[in-house]
Amino acid sequence: MRIGYTLMTEQAGPRALVEHAGLAEQAGFDFEVISDHYFPWLEEQGHAPYAWSVLGAVSQVTERVELMTYVTCPTVRYHPAVVAQKAATVQLLSQGRFTLGLGAGENLNEHVVGGGWPPVNVRHEMLREAVEIISLLFDGGYVNYSGEHFRVDSAKLWDLPEQRVPIGVAVSGGQSVRQFAPLADVMITTEPDAELCREWDVFQGDGTGARKVGQLPICWDRDRDAAVARAHEQFRWFGGGWKVNSELPGPAGFAGATQFVRPEDVAESIPCGPEVGPIVEAVGQFRDAGFTDLALIQIGGEHQREFLDFAKGELLPALN
Repeated sequence: MRIGYTLMTEQAGPRALVEHAGLAEQAGFDFEVISDHYFPWLEEQGHAPYAWSVLGAVSQVTERVELMTYVTCPTVRYHPAVVAQKAATVQLLSQGRFTLGLGAGENLNEHVVGGGWPPVNVRHEMLREAVEIISLLFDGGYVNYSGEHFRVDSAKLWDLPEQRVPIGVAVSGGQSVRQFAPLADVMITTEPDAELCREWDVFQGDGTGARKVGQLPICWDRDRDAAVARAHEQFRWFGGGWKVNSELPGPAGFAGATQFVRPEDVAESIPCGPEVGPIVEAVGQFRDAGFTDLALIQIGGEHQREFLDFAKGELLPALN
């Protein structure tokens, strides 16, 4: 299983993210993913730069690591035809190192354009149409599309990479797996669910064991108490689950929904402190479930340099 690093746009500004990307490659991570948000989940995180501008810069300060959005919603804030153009451009800039990760989105980010927030079944319909449009544009030539939710009028990608951009889709259960596995190259999810992995291989059709990318938050610090406090301050929203987190409209909603979450509750689900062992154990759950890739999140934007030193010297050798 390959180990990746997460560029968290919610906890660091654009220049810091670009610096972290270069350091993560030097530390030995295999790939890097970036979140695509308009808001942080909590005010304490304090950031939300434009992921695609950051990706352009990251493509120029890295040479080896693969890059990926984790994830972009191509339905409300962005039109899918524009997402296809952005993805093709990043693929060219990175010389074939980019994967487009897509998802059904969160109210937190998509409400800003004033289009409302559809129910989940409609969001999945919109995502399916978006994936179809993006795939058609990646095929080359002019595209016309008339769906229930989107129209495309004579669109064409004029700068199309020779290496087609792989498409990943975030899934949370059997229904979304059945719908998107036949359309996508890569499975994305945040839980070490072996059944999702098995179903993805079945519904993708070839049964060869496609790429499956997970994500694991950790809070490394030499002081465990400081790590637990920081994880609680910035990541107490994580345990709410997708069904809740996708509906909340802003940081104030996440603060209210998590006001009774205790530091010890967070520490039970997120490895905190200086020890390698708990991180290796948590990573092993994804490996055993059948994941091919796992991106780590180091909680705390100002705590990346020391974490990357730790990853290079201790964590990645232990995982390898």
